[in-house]
Amino acid sequence: MRAAVYYGPNKVEIADVPEPSPGEGEVKVKVGYNGICGTDLHEYYAGPIFIPTEPHPLTNQQLPLVLGHEFSGTITEIGKGVTGMKVGDRVAIEPLYRCGHCGPCRAGNYNICQQIGFHGLMSDGGMAEYTVVPTNMIHHLPENVSLELGALVEPMSVAFHAATLGEPKPDDTAMVFGAGPIGIGLWFALRGKGLDDVYVVEPSPTRRASIEALGAKTLDPTALDVPAFIADTTDGRGADAIYDAAGVQPAVETALGCIGARKPLISVAIYEKPLMTPLQKIVMNESRIQGSLCYTSADYDAVIDLMSQGKYDTTGWVDKIALESVIDDGFEALHAGTKMKVLVDPAAGRDSEGQA
Repeated sequence: MRAAVYYGPNKVEIADVPEPSPGEGEVKVKVGYNGICGTDLHEYYAGPIFIPTEPHPLTNQQLPLVLGHEFSGTITEIGKGVTGMKVGDRVAIEPLYRCGHCGPCRAGNYNICQQIGFHGLMSDGGMAEYTVVPTNMIHHLPENVSLELGALVEPMSVAFHAATLGEPKPDDTAMVFGAGPIGIGLWFALRGKGLDDVYVVEPSPTRRASIEALGAKTLDPTALDVPAFIADTTDGRGADAIYDAAGVQPAVETALGCIGARKPLISVAIYEKPLMTPLQKIVMNESRIQGSLCYTSADYDAVIDLMSQGKYDTTGWVDKIALESVIDDGFEALHAGTKMKVLVDPAAGRDSEGQA
C-alpha cells in the first residue's frame, strides 16, 4: 500500500509499504481522510520532536514511521476477540496510547498519561491507505456524519476538551485568541455549548474572513484596543472564559488584560519558546491559567454528537488533497499560510507514482 513515511526533518516519502493485518483486539481500517496537524508540520520542519528515535515504551516503534493521527475510515477486517464492531463500520479514531497504571491514568485522565503515545507519531499511522488500531481507539460515526467530518473529530475534540475546562455558561462572554483550526474548533465548541457572546481575536485578515464566514464575531488586535473593548462590552467585568490557541506573546498579554475576576485563561496552544507572562493581573484578579492537552472519549462522543446535529461546517477552511501531494499541497501550503486545514485522501491519485 501507499503511505507517507517520515524519516527525519524535511524527509517524508510516499512509499510502498506492507499492508498491515489486525492482531488480537485490533481492527484494520481503510482510511477515508487524514488531517495534517500542526504537530506533523513541526516534525517535518524541525523534528524529530515527539517521534521516537528509540522504541516507544507503549508501541515499541520508532522512526521511520507512517505519519497521521487525525483520521477516519471504514473497518475492513476484524482481529481475534473483537466484539461490537463489524466490517463496513464507519469510524473516527481516538489515537491515544495510554499505560493504564500511572497516576493520571488511574484517575481517569489518560489524556495526560505519563507515557502517552499517539498513533501516527509513536506508531505507524493513518496517512496511508490502511492502518491497524486497537479497539479502544474506535468511535462509530452516525450515518449523517461524513468521513470528511470524521477526520476532524480529533482536532475538534482538542478544542472541545479545552472549551469544557473553561466551564463556560450559555450567558457568558468568551474569547478565543487565534483563528487557526483549533481556534475555529473552540468557536464551534462554545457555540455548541450554547454561548452566543464569543469573540475571536485574530490579526490575519484571511483567517478573520474565514471564521467570519462561519458566523463568528472577530476582533482585529492591530486596529482595536481589545481589553478596552471587552471592558466596555462587559460593563467592566471582563471575559468569563478565555482560550489561547495562538501561542504568541502578544496574544497572552492581551488575553490577561481581558480576563475577569476569578475567571480562567485556558492554554491550548503549542509554545515554541518561553514567554514573558505578566502575572500581576492574575494575582489582582484571583484569575487562573490552566493548560489543556488532547481529549478523552467523552470529548469525542460530544463532538460526534454535535456533528450529527449539524453544528460543524467545513466551508472555506478545509481543503482535500491526494496522498501524493502531501508535501507541496499539504506541508508547504500550510507552512506558507495559504491553506488552513488539509485532509489527505489516500484513495485519490492512487495510480500516481513517485515520492515527495
